[in-house]
Amino acid sequence: MEVTEQATARPADAGVTTGSLARKLGVSPTTLRSWDRRYGIGPALRTDGRHRRWTAEDVAMLQEMCRFTAAGLPPAEAARAAKERARGRSRSPALALAPPPAEPRAAKAPPATVHPAGAPASRSGTGLPLGDVRQECRGLARAAVRLDAAAVQNLLTAVVETHGTATAWAEVMAPTLRAVGRKWESSGDRYVEVEHLLSWHISATLRHVYVSSVRKPRTGGPPVLLACLPDEPHTLPLEALGAVLTERGVPALMLGGAVPAEALVAAVRRVGPSAVVLWAQSRSTANLPLARHVRGTRWGVRGARTQSLVLLGGPGWDGDSGPGLLRPLRLDDALRMLGVPED
Repeated sequence: MEVTEQATARPADAGVTTGSLARKLGVSPTTLRSWDRRYGIGPALRTDGRHRRWTAEDVAMLQEMCRFTAAGLPPAEAARAAKERARGRSRSPALALAPPPAEPRAAKAPPATVHPAGAPASRSGTGLPLGDVRQECRGLARAAVRLDAAAVQNLLTAVVETHGTATAWAEVMAPTLRAVGRKWESSGDRYVEVEHLLSWHISATLRHVYVSSVRKPRTGGPPVLLACLPDEPHTLPLEALGAVLTERGVPALMLGGAVPAEALVAAVRRVGPSAVVLWAQSRSTANLPLARHVRGTRWGVRGARTQSLVLLGGPGWDGDSGPGLLRPLRLDDALRMLGVPED
């Protein structure tokens, strides 16, 4: 491959192009140019022809800008904060790799509105079709596409603390996961890493809520048993339900993914749960005979045996389930069927 004289004359630290930086940050090149034009948060170096070349210091400042906008700050305010922080640091390229500072708390946003039928879906600036969602949902999508683990975790923690786990799951976590999943399905193998990062941090957040709540003193009573059907590995919706239950003082026993049938029935007999929630993500993992068997399993002392309420969660269940099997469609449906008090 030939190397032109102009290319060889360019210094090694001349910076990256706008396109390369946009891919790194998970925003469009148009957004970077707009930030430069509107807020003066642009590159320190421009080559002949006014082409932008972004140095390590520029990248660090834009990473701050992205973190602030992801946390819900308006772009103008985020730009001012990013430039102030940049002026307060030394001009070392190594700072671009330094741990990010603490995120500002995301402001409470109004409830999500219904997206009109047939209207074009709005996007987060990341290429993910999100529709009309909370600002925190858009910020979470941007951070996830950038693979900014610190920003993802800070946003998840803030939205749980601000809105509670039930709202955080239904209006921020789940919509973002669905958008990433749709993008993955339509883009081949792209965005797989985004879904893995986002799923891991959502799980970590939900488990933190569960662990923090389950350690608090509470009155006794049979727990709600949560389990995935055999061969079903998807646990996040059950983790969300378990976190909300314990957060509201209802004991929950999580068995996790792919629970063998024998182990599931044995747990019901040993624990005597007030209810059993069985999750199936697809028709291939839904097992109606097993669900009916769990519903028919009796437990307790002889002469006073009883049965557990059984809820079938997930899109895998299809058709009429039969008597005694409840079908919640959403998290709030399950909470209502379980008689959980509102937060």
